[in-house]
Amino acid sequence: MTHQTRTRLDLGPVVLGGNVFGWTTDRDEGFRVLDAFVDGGGRAIDTADVYPAWVPGNSGGESEAIIGEWLASRGNRDRVEIATKVYSLATRPGLSPANIRAAVEDSLRRLRTDHLDLYYAHRDDADVPQEEYLAAFDALVREGKVRELGASNFSADRLVSAAKIAEAEGLTPFTVAQDRWSLVERAVEAELVPTLRELGIVEAPYHSLAAGFLTGKYRAGGAPVDSPRAGKAATYLDDPRNVELLSLLDDVAAAHATSVAAVALAWLRQQDAVAAPIASGRNVEQVATLLESARVELDADELARLSEATAPRG
Repeated sequence: MTHQTRTRLDLGPVVLGGNVFGWTTDRDEGFRVLDAFVDGGGRAIDTADVYPAWVPGNSGGESEAIIGEWLASRGNRDRVEIATKVYSLATRPGLSPANIRAAVEDSLRRLRTDHLDLYYAHRDDADVPQEEYLAAFDALVREGKVRELGASNFSADRLVSAAKIAEAEGLTPFTVAQDRWSLVERAVEAELVPTLRELGIVEAPYHSLAAGFLTGKYRAGGAPVDSPRAGKAATYLDDPRNVELLSLLDDVAAAHATSVAAVALAWLRQQDAVAAPIASGRNVEQVATLLESARVELDADELARLSEATAPRG
């Protein structure tokens, strides 16, 4: 079955990732980041109930709470589209109908809103029949608590089965997917992306700057970078193709008088299955770089050269 893209959401050119709030970005800096993002034309914010439970002393929900306090203080709920997720929080695990119902109420309370623009299953749940969790999500849409539904980290096969069930049962389908995709992580292009096109689902990729590697600040023999993600980002230097990619990104960025990060995000945004990449900024300066990517339009030759540099090997 082939569908036209079904989402009615306008995610803008880049979605602000909320995983840093309550982790590397505290409440006050978070407010400045959110202000800068919206003032600069950003329209969508992505978070999850589990963000950032991995920080010692946190229990999850801290990101939602900061965003919710900001929304309430600014009175601008109608200016932004808010996405959050259910499944991964230790105290609200999985996709059982009861858990989905409890988790959405928790998220709405923390976000200080009466509806979510996009509600994701953060992972698939093999322990719950798809019919059951799709019906639970559909009920939230029918009640006006959620506008659209998303699927994060699903296999192509499970997206197909979910679409068939939704069509057969008259349930709200998934309209947005969220998966790991960047110039240095392209496994989704083999099977998942063609499936998204077939189903009319748009992609909002996460990890789009590869833990900061695609900002260009990690170089072979370069100075150490002070970041909690530095260890992960530096591992990309182990692949010579990624080192060569940085040189190509330097050239393209210079041609556009912009940053390496802006070019990497523009490449992802210009993939036909992508609605908008997700990227986080832990301070106002980083947010400016994200927004700058919206003004970069790569030509066909630049897109082709960047794609070829790290094309998946058969």
